[in-house]
Order: sequence, then C-alpha cells, then structure tokens
Amino acid sequence: MFNGKTRRVVSLWFPRLASDRVLRARPVDGPFALTLKQNSANRIYCLNQAALARGLHVGMSYADARAFCPDLQSRAADPAQDQRFLQVLSRWATRYCPWVGLEGVDGLVMNITGAAHLFGGEPAMLADMRNRLMRAGLSVQIGLADTRGAAWALAHFGEGIAPAGDPLPALRALPVAALRIDEQMSTTLQRLGLRSIGDLAGAARAPLTRRFGPGLLLRLDQALGAQPEELSVQADPPHYAVRMTLPEPIGLVSDVMAGTERLLESLCSKLKTHEMGARILCLSLRRVDHDHQQVELRLARPLRDPHRILPLFERGIHEIESGFGIDQLRLQAVQVEPLPVQQITHVSGAGREKLEDLISRLGTRIGLENIQRFVPADSHIPERSFRSEPAAYCEPSSSWSCPQPRPICLFPPEPIAGRGPRPPARFRWRRMSLTTGRATGPERIAPEWWLEDDNWRSGLRDYWRVETRQGRRLWLFYTPQNPGWFVQGEFA
Repeated sequence: MFNGKTRRVVSLWFPRLASDRVLRARPVDGPFALTLKQNSANRIYCLNQAALARGLHVGMSYADARAFCPDLQSRAADPAQDQRFLQVLSRWATRYCPWVGLEGVDGLVMNITGAAHLFGGEPAMLADMRNRLMRAGLSVQIGLADTRGAAWALAHFGEGIAPAGDPLPALRALPVAALRIDEQMSTTLQRLGLRSIGDLAGAARAPLTRRFGPGLLLRLDQALGAQPEELSVQADPPHYAVRMTLPEPIGLVSDVMAGTERLLESLCSKLKTHEMGARILCLSLRRVDHDHQQVELRLARPLRDPHRILPLFERGIHEIESGFGIDQLRLQAVQVEPLPVQQITHVSGAGREKLEDLISRLGTRIGLENIQRFVPADSHIPERSFRSEPAAYCEPSSSWSCPQPRPICLFPPEPIAGRGPRPPARFRWRRMSLTTGRATGPERIAPEWWLEDDNWRSGLRDYWRVETRQGRRLWLFYTPQNPGWFVQGEFA
C-alpha cells in the first residue's frame, strides 16, 4: 500500500536500446548491427528491426551474420555509452513521476502511484510515453501492474495493463520465463508441462520447492503480490561544485585567492566524504557586467588537499581580467577519481608530493600530455624494453629490473670494423680511435619473430660491454648470421 492506494508500477523495456541510440545520431537504411568482441570473436550485440527481419539474432558471430545478410552495415558497440544514455532516459522519465530506477541494462522501472490522473489516466499516460519515445526514435515495450515482477513480465512478453488488485488474469497466458528466472529453469519447467504462469500458479507448491528451491516460488509470489519486492530509487551521483556570491565586487588577486581558498575547503570536504579526488578543476568567475572567465587546473594526481591545490591556481588567477569587479565565484571538480583513505606511516611522502605538484605546475603551461616518463615494457629487445607515457597518467615503476646492466644512452646501431666473435682490440667509432681495455660478455639476445622490425632482420645478437682505454664504456654487439660489429649504446 502507498498512501492508502494500491501501488502501480510501470516497466519500460528498450529491446534495441544500443542500436536505436546509434541510429538516432546517424541513421542507416537497411539492416544494421552493433558488434562486440567476445572470446576473441566479433559477435552481434544489438540489431535493428530490418536485421531481425533477415533472421539475424543477438549472439551470432559477425562472420555468419554477413554470410546471411551481405548488405549488413555494422559499427562497434559501446556498452558504457549505452548506460549513460539510459541514465539520460531515467531523468527524462521523471516528468511522469518522481521515482524512476534502472531495470538492468536496457530498461526503466517507475512508481506512478497517484500520478496517473495528472495525464488523464493510466492508458493515456502510457500512450504519451510511447508516442514521445517513438518520436525520439526509440522502440519500447511497456507494462503496468501492481508489482514490479508483473510489470516486467508484461513489458517483456505481453505489453499491457494488469488490473489493480489481481495481476494473475493478465499474466496467466505468459510463459514461465516472464518470472525473471534463468533459462535452464525455464526449459526444465516447460519439459514438465508447466509452460505458462497460469500452469505454474495452479501446480502443487511442495514438489516445486523440493525440485527448484525457494527462488522459483518467490518470483511467482512477487509477481502476484503475495511477497513484497523492494523498489529503491537510485541515488543521483554527487555533484562536486560549490559557489559563492559576494555582497561587493572584488578585483584584487589576494581577494580572489581568499575566495578560492574558502571554496576549496568546502569542495575538498565533500570529496573526502565520498573518498574521491579531483583531477580537473574549473574556477568560474562572474564579473558585474555578466562576463564569465575561467581558470582550468589539471592535476597530475587526484587530490583533495586544499593547501596543495590552492597555490596551483595562482598563475591562472593572475591572468584574469577582473574589469569592474567579480561578484561570483564557482568551483567545480569536472573530473574526479577514487581516492581511498590511506594509512599514515612514519615514511614521509613529501618528495613524491613535490614532484606531483611540479608536474601539475608545468602541465598548466605546456600540457600534462607533454611531460613524459619512461616505464618498463614486456620485451627483452633493448629498444622495446621501455615506453614513454604521460607522467600524470602512470605510476613510476619500482620493479624495473634486468638481469644484465643496460646503457643509459641507446641509439640506432652504428657499424664498426671488426672480425671474429670477440670484440676487436682496436676500432674507430665516431672519428675516434679506441682501444679495448676489458670486454664482458657475450649476452645473446634473440629477435622476437612475431614482430616486424627491420633492425633485427639479421637474427641473433651477441652483446658485449666494452671498456676502452680512452674512458668510453660502450655496448657492442656481433651478428653471427651476417658477421659484423655494431655500437648501440654507451654506459654512464
């Protein structure tokens, strides 16, 4: 019961949500499919009506689909974007009632108790929903009943409105799969002759419980209203933004910094409550002439410490033109990342914090993507044993180890004169005459045959560490297949 009235629940099912979303932005004539890579194979993820009419179905391989339908057009699926689109639809649905929740990955559930009369009754409300969604290019199936289970069953298998008080007449002819049970249980029930919800409702309960457990009858009782089923609204995601309206306009840098400090303390307190850290902050300043100026700050690491963030704003605030004064400040964390609470230890992390702040300061001038860091790569080839990545988006590696020392300076192989498998006693390199003092090696490195690299076409390499009498410490290698000597690096 809800405020003295029978609860009424609407279930909206979007059977082609993913394809409808894509085709809304870029329509396609003819059969269309979205594909998703699963177990090293591209499979059909979602289809439009034209593709369904050709006999294609979700889950079949893309190669088989093209064989059945040569004119099939396809694109890659994006499940994350589909979920964001479903969130948008849930906000749109609040025009009919204040309570809207997500139902799986392709549906919505709504508690319209006491709201249908505002739209001329339940049939008129559902008709309005359907018309608006169809005009938006979305296919939808709608069910309405007293319970969540009954509304879901009608939306997926029947479409319609179950009368208030007794949903069984509207559900009697629906298959047992409409009770939200798994496919194996549904198949077993059909083999036993229990093909519809009406058959299941009239069967003896004790044998069903012994064979299938309490879950089957629980789903049946939830659909018929004999057992309650919770309807919990999905909480809105937290909004990380704070604002300050000033009684008098300000224009001094010190005043703007003081206002920013107060906003930072409030915002960081909210971030700490949700164990989040800001990666991108945007400070908006409204002038008295209603012109807006912004200062964007990109951080090398997620932060919620106002004392570390505030100095990073100083350079951008100095460049602001205050005009006749600023009367409103707004600070928003545009991008946030999880930042769980960490145990405080006696080991100080001040050095790392200073490095992160330095990267943030430099990033505001030249861009965080332009500050690179070397990180290890899974390869024994010297040129491929590391890669360069933005320092703000990767962690320094503490496990970068190699069984053999590697030179600090690597360069493309440079040929030198020499014969035999041992390093030459004397050789010329870069117009210098060098004499070998001590040679350590060899270290044999085989090419990675699965990669195409012209520099490794010669096959095996035998590497030597050579210390010359002139003070140079070089990294030489010999190629047995095509005899020759090369210099590739220099030790510090």
